Parts: sequence; structure tokens; C-alpha cells
Amino acid sequence: MSIRVKLLLSYAAMLIIPLVLILLITTLLVVSLKGDFPSIRSAYESTENMFDPDEVEHIAKEIKRSIQREPELLKNQTYLTEMTTELRKNEAGLIVRQNGTIIFRSDIIKETPELMQDLPLFQAPDSVTHDHVRKIGSMDYDYWQFDLQVIGDGNEKNTVFVITKVNPIVYWIIQYFPSMFIALLIILIGTHLLLTTYMSKNIIKPLQALRKAAREIEEGRLDFQLDVARKDEIGQLGTAFEEMRSRLQQSLEVQKQYEANRKELIASISHDLRTPLTAIRGYVDGIMDGVADTPEKTHKYMRTIALKADELDHLIHELFLYSKLDLNRQPFHFETIPLQPFLQDWSEELQFELEKKGIVLQTDLRLTSDVVAIMDRDHFRRVLNNLIQNSERYMDKPIPRIRIDAYLKADFAVLELTDNGTGIEPGALQYIFERFYRVDESRNANTGGSGLGLAIAKQIMEGHGGTIGARSKLSEGTTIILTIPITQGSASA
Repeated sequence: MSIRVKLLLSYAAMLIIPLVLILLITTLLVVSLKGDFPSIRSAYESTENMFDPDEVEHIAKEIKRSIQREPELLKNQTYLTEMTTELRKNEAGLIVRQNGTIIFRSDIIKETPELMQDLPLFQAPDSVTHDHVRKIGSMDYDYWQFDLQVIGDGNEKNTVFVITKVNPIVYWIIQYFPSMFIALLIILIGTHLLLTTYMSKNIIKPLQALRKAAREIEEGRLDFQLDVARKDEIGQLGTAFEEMRSRLQQSLEVQKQYEANRKELIASISHDLRTPLTAIRGYVDGIMDGVADTPEKTHKYMRTIALKADELDHLIHELFLYSKLDLNRQPFHFETIPLQPFLQDWSEELQFELEKKGIVLQTDLRLTSDVVAIMDRDHFRRVLNNLIQNSERYMDKPIPRIRIDAYLKADFAVLELTDNGTGIEPGALQYIFERFYRVDESRNANTGGSGLGLAIAKQIMEGHGGTIGARSKLSEGTTIILTIPITQGSASA
């Protein structure tokens, strides 16, 4: 059974069950008071006759017709008393006025003298006036006025008044209850229909949208947006569903990117591993074929094989390190280290190495001795050494220079390494920290390393809660910027 049908049935039950219960409870109450159904029926009929305005009207008009036929009945006490008896059954009384003088009145009228005050005057022969409700004191009365003119001696002006005592509640029930009951029933039915339509639309429509979205996902289409602008439970469900779709789409996009990266990684590894292996195999074949026919050539070949083996070992080591960093399996041994002495010692060692290669090193370490950082000493040195090696590889000036600047910026220590090498094209600058990316797309070992140095540096800096970035001008040089969180206080080196 669908939700729409269930809603329709539930709203119908909400309408029918209260009505049935009201009728049942009313019936049980009346039975408990009256005893049985015949008694209820007789009580209803007696009450209906007692307060039936149609019966009173019928008697009143019958009196009018009788008097018109036999005018002498106006003075016939027996007839008038008989009519009074009939009227009294309906809480009604009779007044007969002749030429302005009351000549007869019922006992019920005598009990309430106020009823004879301010009686309307004679209107016109054979006229009928009905004053539905007239309030006298605290009671309501219904007036019928019949004006009769009997042609004869004096042209007498006769008026017959039939006055009925009306219970306001009974009068209202008799006059308006059927209409009010029908109107109430129509309002109830209409309200339930409108509520059913409205609620069905507001519940079914979003659910249909969710079902359509689920089918789209089932068929693999995620490039859509589910908009359920509601704040109720269905709106929360729609929001959760849209978030699930968005995350699933992002997951698939990431998966596609991972797949592309995996293919690129395999291609890059294959190329970079094949290059030294090919060289090693070539020189081994040369030795085996007797090309190295002198001790000098043999030594040269063996030295080249050793260099290529070292290059292959370095590549495998960096690839293994990057993989462990990428999988968060490379442990960091953090310790509190004062930055200024650490950088001073490292720069002095570096200057000794660079002088042998003819590279000028300039340093400006604007750090105080109380500035410390929590870092892994060996891994951070690897970052610095990778950056220096990268700078050395792309030196092209007659006097190669490397400058190291260190200073504080907010809660970070900033370290800038600037060289005057070839620089990097603006379009390539954003990719230099990606794995296996090399500006030289030919992947020539003479002009570039493994392509993992900067990627490893980025992984290590992120592991320290820091950042790494770059700025460069083509043919002028490149600056690598490192930031690392610092604290100020005493520390042991």
C-alpha cells in the first residue's frame, strides 16, 4: 500500500471515527437516561410537538380561516377555549382583540400580563404579520397577528394574536441546527480533503524526488543536485541524501584522480627505473662482449655501473620514503629544537660543501636564541638538503649563488632559500611539488633528479604542521619558502 493511500485512509478515519464515536456516545447517554429506544422515540416526538413552530402556525392559520368563515366564533368561548387547549400543548396562548378591546386571552397569557402591552395596532383587513422573536423580560416570544374586519354593524376591527413562548436554545436548534450541522460536516470534509491534498503533495513530492535521485545514483549519474528546501524530517533526509550524493561524487572524482595518478606513477617509475637499468645492462654487455679490452676501460665501465646502481638505489629509497610518508607510515621523532643554532650549524656545514663546487652562500638568520620549534631533526635536514640539491642542479650563472634568510612572522618561523638559477616558468610553478613532476619533460637524469625531492619535502613540512611554497622568475632564479610553527622559551639542542 502506497503512502498516498495510507494518508487518504488515515484522514478519512480521522473524520469518520470521531463522528461515529459522537453518535455512539450520544446514543449511550440518552439510553442510560431514558431506558430504551421506544422511550427515546416517544420523548423526541413529544419534544418535537412541544416546540414545533410549524404546528403553532398551522393552528393559528386554522383559527383565522374558521373565524373568516364564521365570524361569531370570535365570541364563542367554547371554541376559543378549545383552541387555547391545542395551543397550550406548544407553549402558546391566544389573545382576541375587538376594536382595541381585549375580549379573550388564554390562561398562559394571564400568567404574563406583559404580553398584552404594546400589542401592534390593526394593520389592514385580512393581513398577517409574523414577528419571529420578540424579547419580553428575560424570555423570547413568537407573535402571529391576524387582522380581520367583519362587515356588519360598526365594521368591527378584530385581531387575533397567537403568542408562543420560545426557549432560545430550542429555537436556535430548531431553526439553525440542521443547517449548521450540514455546514460543519461540509467544513470538516473540505478541511480534511484540503489537508490530505496539501500533506500528500508536501510528503509525496519530496519522496518522489528522492526516489528519482536514488535511481540516478543507481545508474551511475551523479552530476545533479537534489533541492529539498524544507526544515522538517523530510528536508533533513533530503539534505543528508544530497550530502551523500555530493560526497559520493567527490569520492568518485578522487578515485578517478587516484587512478590517473597511479597510471602516471607506474609510467614514471618504469621510465626512471628503466634508464639506469638500461645503462647498467649496456655496460655489463660491453664487458661480457670484450669491448672493455683494457684494464682502464674495464675500470671505467665498472665505475659507471656502480654510479648507475647508486642512482637506482637512491631512486628506490626516495620512492619508498615517499610511499611511507603518503601512507602515514613514516614515524616522526619530534623534539624541541632551538632554530637559530640549528640553522647556523647546518649553514656552516653547507658552506663548506658549496665552496668546493664554486657556489657562493649568503645567510641572514634573524632569529633569537629563545625561538624553538618542535620538529624531527633528520627529516627537516632532508627537506633543506633536497632544496639545496635542487638549486645546484639548475645553476646556469657564471657565479652561482644561494641565499638563506630566516625571520619570524606571527607564530611561524619563515625560511627562504633563494638561488640565481634558471628559474621556473609560471605555468609550471604550481606543479613542482607534485610527485614525479619535472620541469624537463624528457626526464633527462643529467638535468633533473627523481622528481620526488620536492614532493617528499612537502609531505615532511605538512607532517610538521608547516607549509612549503615557491616563487620564481624565469632566467633570474627561484625562492622556496618554508614556514614552521614555533614557540619561545628555553630548549636543549
